[in-house]
Amino acid sequence: MGGRGSGKTRAGAEWVMEQVALGAARHVALIGETLADARDVMIEGVSGIRRAAMDRDERPRFIKSERMLRWSNGAQARIFSAEDPDSVRGHAFDLVWGDEFAKWRYAQEVLDTTLFALRVGERPRMLITTTPRNRPDLRRLLNEPGLVVTRARTLDNADHLSAEFLTRIVKRYEGTALGRQELDGELLEDAQGALWNRAIIEAARVRAAPALSRIVVAVDPPVSSGPAADACGIIAAGVAQDGRAYVLEDRSAHGLTPAAWAARAQALYHTLKADCLVVETNQGGELVRTVMAQIDASVPVREVHASRGKRARAEPVAMLYEQGRVAHVGALAELEDQMCNFTGTDPKSPDRLDALVWALTELMLKRDAVVRVRKV
Repeated sequence: MGGRGSGKTRAGAEWVMEQVALGAARHVALIGETLADARDVMIEGVSGIRRAAMDRDERPRFIKSERMLRWSNGAQARIFSAEDPDSVRGHAFDLVWGDEFAKWRYAQEVLDTTLFALRVGERPRMLITTTPRNRPDLRRLLNEPGLVVTRARTLDNADHLSAEFLTRIVKRYEGTALGRQELDGELLEDAQGALWNRAIIEAARVRAAPALSRIVVAVDPPVSSGPAADACGIIAAGVAQDGRAYVLEDRSAHGLTPAAWAARAQALYHTLKADCLVVETNQGGELVRTVMAQIDASVPVREVHASRGKRARAEPVAMLYEQGRVAHVGALAELEDQMCNFTGTDPKSPDRLDALVWALTELMLKRDAVVRVRKV
């Protein structure tokens, strides 16, 4: 486990190549959060296998159509997405590398399926590289017998990182709870006084949502754009006919212009066939209306304005979780981090959480909120 930029991915790439070169691995699985992550980070990325192989005698060939790396000695590595736990079924491996385990949406299911497939060779092994998050599946993994854990901090790899990154990011977050997790690689407990805890969220997690009577996409726009700006919170949620809400997607992102976050929110609206967008307009209602209309004027937008503090708005939503009336579809790691660290005292905006509060308030707490049969 390690912080951002601590060298986790390069260590994983070097380990795979070494085992292949020694003849200890011929059937390898590479598991990323998505197929794109497996390809773009673990294979082709700046710390990936093919980039690291430039310092070695042989560079494996990536066959895109087969989603496979192939070495001249016959060894091969297939890529898999943690979004699809069943994709590993039917395969057998002697080596597995899984990257960013704490971000996997169905981490426990993927791990269970993969361990059944890790069954050939003299010494089948699995390596997991990740920045930690306080998740039950990661905690269970750390208690597995025979597991060896190594740790690395971002600053341990400072010689290979941009000076600007070290100044802008490390100095900004060093010593904070987020910095301890993302830079020092610490596995943190839920914040004292937080409105949510992992146990409540985990107890209500589901693999898929039932038929939904209403779906909304909520947007919490940032005050500004650019690399140092807060993320734009974009959360989709729906409510079923039994009155239970389901949090479906977190498409929040940093550094987006108004046109970019509007397009991203509207794309999610169309993908989910949602009923409306719910957009906070404290930072400029006219801008919101203009940019939304420029992208697609046919998308219905419901404007909301914050008249109370963040904690006061979040408390009724937290109560819904305590009552078992909200479930998360899969793991929404970054959103859940904000939820379990939100006490209302941090001046930094919890962008994802703000969007979640707007979505669930619209679905569950407004006086005119109704549950109806949704036409599809």
